[in-house]
Amino acid sequence: MASAITLAADAPTLSAANTGFMLICSALVLIMTPGLAFFYGGMVRVKSTLNMLMMSFISMGIVTILWVLYGFSLAFGTDSGSVVGWSSDYVGLSGIGKMELWDGYTIPVFVFAVFQLMFAIITPALISGALADRVKFTAWALFITLWVTVVYFPVAHWVWGTGGWAFELGVIDFAGGTAVHINAGAAALGVILVIGKRVGFKKDPMRPHSLPLVMLGAGLLWFGWFGFNAGSWLGNDDGVGALMFVNTQVATAAAMLAWLAYEKIRHGAFTTLGAASGAVAGLVAVTPSGGAISPLGAIAVGAIAGVLCAMAVGLKYKFGYDDSLDVVGVHLVGGVVGSLLIGFFATGGGQSDVAGLFYGGGLDQFWKQCAGVFGVLAYSLVASAVLAFLIDKTIGMRVPEDVEIAGIDQAEHAETAYDFSGAGGGAARTAAAAPAAGSASKKVDA
Repeated sequence: MASAITLAADAPTLSAANTGFMLICSALVLIMTPGLAFFYGGMVRVKSTLNMLMMSFISMGIVTILWVLYGFSLAFGTDSGSVVGWSSDYVGLSGIGKMELWDGYTIPVFVFAVFQLMFAIITPALISGALADRVKFTAWALFITLWVTVVYFPVAHWVWGTGGWAFELGVIDFAGGTAVHINAGAAALGVILVIGKRVGFKKDPMRPHSLPLVMLGAGLLWFGWFGFNAGSWLGNDDGVGALMFVNTQVATAAAMLAWLAYEKIRHGAFTTLGAASGAVAGLVAVTPSGGAISPLGAIAVGAIAGVLCAMAVGLKYKFGYDDSLDVVGVHLVGGVVGSLLIGFFATGGGQSDVAGLFYGGGLDQFWKQCAGVFGVLAYSLVASAVLAFLIDKTIGMRVPEDVEIAGIDQAEHAETAYDFSGAGGGAARTAAAAPAAGSASKKVDA
C-alpha cells in the first residue's frame, strides 16, 4: 500500500504553465511554414512566386488531416520492431482523453500531438525549395501524402518514439536535425535526381525576385524557431529549454556572421541572401545539438555550419544537380554538421550526462550520431527517389517545358503574384496619360 501511495504521489500532474507554454510553442512552429513560404517565394523568379508559396501552404492542409487519421499513431504509437508505431487509440485522435497526460510529462496528449503536428507540416514543405519552377501541383500534393506516410512518420518514430531504433541507440536529436532537416534534405536530393534540372539551369539568370521577401521569411523562421527548439523539451522545469533557447540565438548569430565572412572573402560582398541563408544554416545546425552544448559550443557549431553550408551550396554547379533554393546545401549539410558535432561539443551538463570528445567523453557518442545521420539519410534518399519515380511514371511529376518557360503560376494556379497592368499601375497610368499629354501639347502649340 505504501508503495502504491508513493507511486501515486510521484505521478506527474497537469501543469498549466507547461501546457500554455507548449501551446504557444506550437503556434510558433506553425508560423514557420508561412515564413518558409515567404523565404522560398522571394528566392524564385516572379513567374513562380505563387507556386512556391502554395507548395508550403498545401502541406498545412494535407499533413494535418493525415496526422489526425493515422500519422500520430505511426510516429508515436506503441513500437513495432523498432521501425514504426501504432496505437488504435491514436487513430483519428479518438481514444485520447482531454486530460490524459503524455508519457510521463505534465502536458496533455493533445498538446504533444499538435506540437509534433507542426514539425510534420514543415518537413515536406522544406523539400519544395529544391523543386522550384518545374513540378505539377497535383503531383506535389500526392508526393507529400505518400512521403509523410512512408518516410516522415516512420523516421519520427525512429528518432523520438519510445522503442525506435535511433532513440534506443542513444542518438541525440533535440528538435529534428535528423528527423526534419537531414530527412528533408536527403529527400530533396532524391527527388531532383529523378526529375532533373530546370530549363536553362547554369545558362539563364535565376536570381531571387524579392530579397525583402527572403529577409521577411528568414525573420519569421528565426522567430518561430524558438518554439521549434525550446518547446521540444516539453516544458522548462529544469532549465534545459532555456539553455536551448539561448543556444538557438547564439548559433544562429554565429552562422550568419560566418557565412557573411566567407562570402566577403570568396565573392567580395556581404549579401542579404547570404545573411538570410547563414541564419537558417545556424538554426538547422543548432536544432539537434542545442540541448547538449554550451553557449560557447553553440558559437562553434554555428560558425562551422555557416562556413560549410556556404561552401556546400556551390556543389550543385560542380556536380550538376539542380537544387533550386539550396535545400541540400543548407538543410542536409547543416543537419549533418549539427548532428555530428554533438559527438565533440556535448558537455554532459545539458539534456543528458553524455559528453563529447572535447569534454572527456571519447568518440562513443560520435559513432552513435553517425548511425542516426546516415541511417536516416540513406532511407530518405532512396525512398524519396522511388516515390518520385513512381509518380513521374504514372501521373507525371513535371510540368511541360513551355509551361516552365512561360511561368508555372499562371498554368497551375491561374494567378500571378503581381498585377503590373491593373488600375493604378505605373505602366497603365503612363499609357493612359500619354494621349492626353499629347493633346494638351498640341493645344498649347496651336
